[in-house]
Order: sequence, then C-alpha cells, then structure tokens
Amino acid sequence: MALDSNERPGQPIAKFESMLKTDDVYFFDAEDFEDIIHHYLNNGKVSLGKKAIKIGLQQHPDSIELKLLDVEVMVFENNLEVAERMLDELQLLDSSNEEIYIQRANIYSKKDNHEAAVTLLHKALELADDSFDIHSLLGMEYLFMDNFQLAKENFMMCVSFDQEDYSSLYNVIYCFEFMEDYDGAIHYLNDYLERNPYCEVAWHQLGKQYTAKKMLNEALASFDFAIISDDTFIGAYFEKGRVLEKLGRYNEAIENYETTISIEDPTSHAYLRIGKCHEKLHNDDLAKHFFYHTVHEDPLLDKGWLAITDFYYRKKDYKKALYYINKAINIDEENSLYWKKCAKINKALKNYDEADFAYKQAVDLGNFELETWLSWTAVVLQGYDAESAFQILQQGLEFYPEEAKLWYTVTGVHLMLKQTVEAKKSFSKAIKLDADKLAAFEAGFPQFYQLDWIQDIISEMKRAS
Repeated sequence: MALDSNERPGQPIAKFESMLKTDDVYFFDAEDFEDIIHHYLNNGKVSLGKKAIKIGLQQHPDSIELKLLDVEVMVFENNLEVAERMLDELQLLDSSNEEIYIQRANIYSKKDNHEAAVTLLHKALELADDSFDIHSLLGMEYLFMDNFQLAKENFMMCVSFDQEDYSSLYNVIYCFEFMEDYDGAIHYLNDYLERNPYCEVAWHQLGKQYTAKKMLNEALASFDFAIISDDTFIGAYFEKGRVLEKLGRYNEAIENYETTISIEDPTSHAYLRIGKCHEKLHNDDLAKHFFYHTVHEDPLLDKGWLAITDFYYRKKDYKKALYYINKAINIDEENSLYWKKCAKINKALKNYDEADFAYKQAVDLGNFELETWLSWTAVVLQGYDAESAFQILQQGLEFYPEEAKLWYTVTGVHLMLKQTVEAKKSFSKAIKLDADKLAAFEAGFPQFYQLDWIQDIISEMKRAS
C-alpha cells in the first residue's frame, strides 16, 4: 500500500529527479525506491512512478516489495490478468505477505466480486502487523455491498488508529446518516470530541446531525465551536448561515455567508443564499442583485435561474419570468425543473399550447410529480381536449393509483366525454379514497357537481359515516 510521501526525507526523490535530468545512473537501496514510488503514486504522477519501478527492479530484481508496487500500478491501470500472474509467482516466494492478498482483493473488487475481496482482506488482516489500511479497504468493500453496519465498524477502527483520519471519520458519519441513525452519529461524535475537543471537522459534522434532527440551537453551538477551532472553516460558516435562516435570523445568516466570500473566492451558492435572505427581508433590489450574481458566477446552477424566475413569478411579472426560464432552458434543455416552471408560467400567461408542450417535456425528462399530472390535465382542458386529458390522467394513475384527486379529475373528464357509466365508477372510487377532497372536484367541475347521481353518492357516503 502507498505510504504517506511525507514519512521519509525528500532527499532520494531529489536525487532521483536529478538522475532523470542528467541521464546519469545513481544507485538507491530498495527502500529508497519504495519511498520514491510511493511519493509519485500518492501525488498522481503514475508515469514517473512506473519509471521508478522499472529502474528499481533493474537495480533490485529480487525485491518483492518493488514487484508488488508494479502489481499495484497494473491493477490501477486494469491490467488484471498480468497482475494476477505476477501475484501467483510472488505467492510462491512469500505466501505470508499480506500485500499479495490486498492486491488480489483489489482485483476482485475491480471485477465487482466484493465478497471475494472481503475474504482476501480478512486473510490479509491475519498476516498484517499494521491493519490500518486494510480496515479502510474493508470499509469501502462493505460500502459497495451496502453493508453499512460493517462498513461503519471498519472505518471506526481506522479512526481509532488515527484520530486525524478525517476521510474515515466522514465515512463513519456517512454510514450513520445512510442508516438514519442520527442519535448514534451524535453519540459517536460527542465521544470523539471528548478526546479531540478542537477538531473542527467533528464539530461541523455534529452540527449537521443536530440540523437533521431539527435541534437548531444545538446545531448553532456546534458550528460556533467549529469556527472557534478554525476561523477559516468555510463549511462551518455556510452551515451556520443555513441554521440561522431556519431560525429566521436572516441578517446574521447574511453575515456568515459574506464571511465565506471574504475567506475564499465567492461561490454561486453563497450568493444564492444571500439573495434568499434578502428576499425574506423584503429587500427586493438586493435579492435580485444577488440572484443575478449567482447565475453570473455559475450559469449552470439551476437553483440560480429558478430563484430569478420565482422572484418575478411571485411579483406576477410573468413575461420576465418566462424570459429567464427560457434563458435557463437554452443553457440546459434536459432539466425537467426548468420545463415544469416554464409550463406554470405559460399557464399563468394563458399560453396553453406552450404550457402543454412544456409539461410534456417535463414528463419526458422524468418529472412524475402528482402536481405535474394535475396541472398538465388542467392546461389541456382549457383547450377542451378531453381525450388528451384522459390519456394524461391514465399515465398519472400509473404512478398514483390511489390518489383521489386524480380519480375526481377522471370523473370530470368522463362526464365531458359523456361517459356516465365510467364517471360513476371513478367518482365512487374517488370518494372512497378521500371524501375530504370533494371540494377539489366541485372547484374543478362546478357544472357537474350538482348532478343528481353525484349528490346521491355524496348523501349515501355521509349516511354511512
């Protein structure tokens, strides 16, 4: 496994690079070559790592450790058959070398045989003096297998070996979150912080767990401790701003978002949150100013374009809202949220054909929300196209077969098509599913609400209840 490139002095690396520049041949012991190779692999300089392996094996042809590093690169580059043949040869020479089992596990992992990889890693554990890296690999294999409990336990082992292994700490919390065990995560982090009270990463993660549980004051305190531990920790300021927003303390939230901008280059997300806060404070000009900054900073951020569109939509300036949503669609025509918003705006402008087209695009791109089916049907009915409305409702019922609002609307469409028998069936089903949504039927189809048979079914339902 690749060691930290800072574990040994950099003199062999400088000497090696000097050799490459001058074409002189210098001798290094095998351990120096290992350090040189680890340095290059850890820094993503694979070609230099391969060059060091080649020269190292020329000088030390019997070094098993250098051969294993050669295997590691082969596995990385998916030369799996060659790597397996080399491992077979190495195992005959040193069957108790845990790195052989680790590399075999990596090969199985690449082949998506994670169970076999786990078995080999456990064998490596039996042989290893230092099991830190192996537990990390086991954790990743269990993640691939969706076994979050065992993944969590292995990453916890990594953290117990190295309290500053923040990558493993993040993975532990990820497992807690995936299992929705926020209490477990809070307990673990508080225990960790007893031993590491100035760890900004742990305070930040603790704040996020409290936020998930809606314990906002506790979250706020955690983010404050993260900032005390590291006053340049942008993530803590940002999350603190989000909590302050939830508490309605918008001016304080703005201060925290502005702090993130002062520490590092401004981000579109910070501008967006500042704009949202000003909108809540009814500072419309400032809100608009920051929304425009958002899309200038990141033209592909859909939330930025939607914020500008919503800003004008709420002000009933539908023409400007349409302009900006169309601008967004021109940037990303595969975004279903854009098309849905476009449909709503066109509906408000009574551009029913355009709204019909936009809803179709939204559905084709995967927007299957209940509101989409109902609104699309309403748009089509504005053009008195009951047949098309019925087809839309049939699609909606595939996703929401027990949704009363859809069945009430189906009833209205059947009646428009003069299909009384089918209307009675759908109305009976709707009222059984949810009688409280009768008002929606009355509002949508007032011309049919007073029909005798509808009133009879309503009366019968009331008597039964």
